[in-house]
Amino acid sequence: MRKAAGIAAVRRAAGGVASADQHHRLFQAALFSSSSASSSPRSHWFSYNGITGDKASRAATHAVFGTMLFSTAATAIVEEAHAKETVKLRPKDVVLYQYEACPFCNKVKAFLDYYDIPYRVVEVNPLSKKETKWSEYKKVPILMVDGEQMVNSSDIIDKLYSKINPGALTDSAEESEEKKWRRWVDNHLVHILSPNIYRSISEAIDSFDYITTKGNFSFMEKMSAKYVGAGAMYFISKRLKKRHNITDERAALYEAAETWVDALQGRDFLGGAKPNLADLAVFGVLKSIRYLRAGQDMVENTRIGDWYDRMENAVGVSAGFRE
Repeated sequence: MRKAAGIAAVRRAAGGVASADQHHRLFQAALFSSSSASSSPRSHWFSYNGITGDKASRAATHAVFGTMLFSTAATAIVEEAHAKETVKLRPKDVVLYQYEACPFCNKVKAFLDYYDIPYRVVEVNPLSKKETKWSEYKKVPILMVDGEQMVNSSDIIDKLYSKINPGALTDSAEESEEKKWRRWVDNHLVHILSPNIYRSISEAIDSFDYITTKGNFSFMEKMSAKYVGAGAMYFISKRLKKRHNITDERAALYEAAETWVDALQGRDFLGGAKPNLADLAVFGVLKSIRYLRAGQDMVENTRIGDWYDRMENAVGVSAGFRE
């Protein structure tokens, strides 16, 4: 129990959200810790009807009990001030089938992480796709929520948001702005990424080195994907440039970053004091390239870095886990 309390404390320090149940468990852990450290364990056992032991023991126990109540209340206030976002209904079983470097998968993860929804990650082999053989949907992400299959990143976020915040009221003007920029992410921003990360043969190899390191590949698949895949994507990226009318891929990426910063209009986030779904969509998509050469160039040559740092802090530690 003491170890669990320590882990919870570390998670809170990293920006996690603590539920009322977590507060209750932490409080129980503190009580157990106090009793186990006592030379007279019996003096620290209590019930709702009274406390056993002599007067001095009872007085000491009341003092400890009062201090812990105050500490727990203070902890709750601090946690509420630093909470990412609360939800009305929390799913019990969430599984994400993904590619680690997929921008659409990262968009869904940004949402899950921000709302602190625990989810199990299943890395899909992009060649065999054996992990998703059971599904008729042949792309990623696929999100299973309490047995329900959800597909298409934007649809996943819409459905899940409705599930965790039933009857949520939104400002029509704010909602319109949010939807506008979410469409911009899906229809424009994502199409700029591939021409940038596969801009040259060397960048394509670097990108595939990252993809194969993070992805679910056998050793032979890693070797073949890194070089054969990089070469193929280099030529495909040239076709994508033409399809989306991109002349200079880096200039297009920088322009998109600056367009987003302009849309903030001096606010910390498009959502104002805290991120909205558009902030999470842009952050998730850009996170997939942030530490590749293209992403590093973007941060160094545009004003987006400050917003990205704020988003990293707001989203906090990942709620995902692997088995």
